[in-house]
Amino acid sequence: MKNLFSKSLRRKKLAVFFASFLVFAATLGILFYEGSKKTVALTLNGKEEVIKTHADTIKELLDELKVPIRSQDLVFPPTSSTVKNELTIVWKPAKQVQIVKDNEKKTVWTTTKTVAELLKEQNYVLNSNDQISPGTHEVIKSKMIIAIRNAVPLTLMDGGHQKHVWSTSATVADFLKQQGIKLSKLDRVEPSLTAQVKENAVINVIRVEKVTDVVEEPVQFAVVTKKDVKLPQGKEKVIAQGKKGLKSRRFEVVLENGKEVSRKLLSEKMVQKKQDRIVALGTKKLTMQVSRGEVSGGKEMYVTTTAYTADCNGCSGHTATGINLHANPDAKVIAVDPRVIPLGTKVYVEGYGYAIAADTGSAIKGYKIDVFFPSEYQAFRWGNRKIKIKILN
Repeated sequence: MKNLFSKSLRRKKLAVFFASFLVFAATLGILFYEGSKKTVALTLNGKEEVIKTHADTIKELLDELKVPIRSQDLVFPPTSSTVKNELTIVWKPAKQVQIVKDNEKKTVWTTTKTVAELLKEQNYVLNSNDQISPGTHEVIKSKMIIAIRNAVPLTLMDGGHQKHVWSTSATVADFLKQQGIKLSKLDRVEPSLTAQVKENAVINVIRVEKVTDVVEEPVQFAVVTKKDVKLPQGKEKVIAQGKKGLKSRRFEVVLENGKEVSRKLLSEKMVQKKQDRIVALGTKKLTMQVSRGEVSGGKEMYVTTTAYTADCNGCSGHTATGINLHANPDAKVIAVDPRVIPLGTKVYVEGYGYAIAADTGSAIKGYKIDVFFPSEYQAFRWGNRKIKIKILN
């Protein structure tokens, strides 16, 4: 009985020893396994951590950590590099971004942090007048849309005033809004508000306004003639001088850039009535004929003569004594120097006939007379000659 108990005890001791050995070996193996790991510093998408690994390459390490690597991502060192103790590994996932420049779309992958860094990476150069949305300081986000519009030079004509500007507007309406240009109801824009803005285009804003203009205009009086049997034929006498009237006219005037382009009559009214000029026209015929006794008994003298018509240069058509030569083309009239032959004197002119001294002339001096003819042909035929005349009264 005692032997059986001793054998059982020895078996238990042996089992305990064997189990202890296994635990020790396992523990030693674990310690050896853990001690053989390499320490690596990781920066994964901006987050830093330190890990221990048995991975041989960076790709194996990232796969071990279940990091979803794309070909566009930034991994440094490269994924094929060997993992070493105290190695620093950086991973930045790439983000997909769409760049829209002047309606042209481009999709890119980037690991840059800000819009400014992306533009530099993609070789986009902007000037101070260009427009970009979102701003250059914005942080890049996945599926972000970046809109770029390059400014173009334009000429703005506003009411005739010229200005050179830069603009990123797509249409004329957007451009005017950007420039703070306000339009009135009548203003006109060339090209139209819906037109696309093109480089070096001229945007012309024509300022249109309608105003009312009141103009007072004189109304010319008429000349009314009345026959007078008491006045010598051809003589005129003013009975009423005549007075101009006054008319008020109201216009609608269209101005473009301050200059009148059209005028429309709205109304008119008479402010002051005109008064016609009344002239008495003599119809009493002149008696030119005289008796032969008067011819034979008159004073004779020799004079130099020329001829003229009612339409000669400087002639008014009326004689110094008031005879209207246009109305009396057959009148026998001579121009004289009143110091030699008084006006109103009846004379007989050799080759011309009986006449009356009824006119004067600046060139008629001394013993010289000017003979009236109704036509230039007759006056030219008379020419310049020296003749004898006889004073009849």
